[in-house]
Amino acid sequence: MRLEGKSLKGDFLKFIIPSIIAQWVFSLYTMVDGIFVARGVSEVALTAVNISMPFTTGLFSISILFAVGNSTIVAILLGQGNRKKANEFFTQNVVVLCVLSVLITTLVLTFLEPFARFLGATDIILPYAKEYIGTIAPFAMAYTLSYSFETLIKTDGYPKLATIYVTLGAVLNCILDYLMVMAWHWGVRGAALATGISQVSVIVLYLWHFLGPKGTIRFAKFEFQISVVGRQIRNGMSSGVTEFSSGIIIFFFNQAILRYIGEYALVSYTIISYVNTIVVMSMAGIAQGSQPLISYYYGKNEPKKYKKLLKYGLAAAAAGSVVAVLGCYLGAGGIVSLFLDAKESVLAEYSVRVFRIFILSFLLAGYNVVIGGYFTSVEKAGFATAISLTRSLIALVASLVFLTAIFGGEAIWWAPVIAESICLVMSIGMYRWYVSHR
Repeated sequence: MRLEGKSLKGDFLKFIIPSIIAQWVFSLYTMVDGIFVARGVSEVALTAVNISMPFTTGLFSISILFAVGNSTIVAILLGQGNRKKANEFFTQNVVVLCVLSVLITTLVLTFLEPFARFLGATDIILPYAKEYIGTIAPFAMAYTLSYSFETLIKTDGYPKLATIYVTLGAVLNCILDYLMVMAWHWGVRGAALATGISQVSVIVLYLWHFLGPKGTIRFAKFEFQISVVGRQIRNGMSSGVTEFSSGIIIFFFNQAILRYIGEYALVSYTIISYVNTIVVMSMAGIAQGSQPLISYYYGKNEPKKYKKLLKYGLAAAAAGSVVAVLGCYLGAGGIVSLFLDAKESVLAEYSVRVFRIFILSFLLAGYNVVIGGYFTSVEKAGFATAISLTRSLIALVASLVFLTAIFGGEAIWWAPVIAESICLVMSIGMYRWYVSHR
């Protein structure tokens, strides 16, 4: 990984900064779609994009599950000097993702309307949701391979190159969104098509690296090993759930909002969910950026280095969370105005108020994500998965049920703060237990 002789902190920054930027770019794909759809189509269409987000985040979560799971194994093998096995596992991972993608595309297109209804599409939202999901589904393979390749390029020792590629894809997405939504008036189908084409373009760049002279991780002949797939899933489950957590949160919040507040509040939550995705994925960028380094030194049996990398990650998460909360609190009005016209003053004022409540959860989320990422990197998949499931599903749903039952619908916006607090107590307890039993 071209790390020997360099400072550990320098390597940490070298890996996490491109990883964070890459996460921003991936998060901005859907956010850009939302901005153009809100401005070029309607607020109902914007809500349809939000309703569809669990599907797109689901595709990325599958990609990340296998990408991080495979990257952990590959990085450990590289640390042990076993490049042949690393290449074989890399190739098998690509084949597995291709097969899964074809299956997902077939199922979604076959059951398109029931799937859109399941995600929360009402009669008014349904036509837009079907149009958006139906256009995205054929690009499922590009979605799942894109982040997998991005992660493996970092493991290959080229984190900056990965950032360049995803940034080029984001720029292309913005250009195509403008043309297809604003200029050519293709509606939500144009927004989805712009994102899909951008993902395909980035895949071509990734393949250029792995098939070119610079790549050290190569495609190779392999014998399929189901045990390797199981190992990848165990290692990557935490990161996959963390990525999908934004989709899970959106799904449960949409259901709760429709039941306890009203359809108008879905617009407010759509705006909040975009920012939440960016912040949580920034924290995931810290965890996933340091993952190849932690796994590499774990494979080399150098505990002082991989423990120090955890401290760096927690410090970065603390700094990032404070900056995110301050920036969102002070800039709440400007963020909301990106999506809502001035004539929607009542809705805008409501959105700003609930947004400033929701962002308090950012102060705690980073710690949970980074600690979960550390457990993934040292192949303690059970701990990592427990953290991810608690913060994104168990504690969140429990908080939603409890708060709405006691305080009513408006208490929904406090649920993430309670859920992250519960999870942080558990995360700290797990880490202390892990350290004391090594």
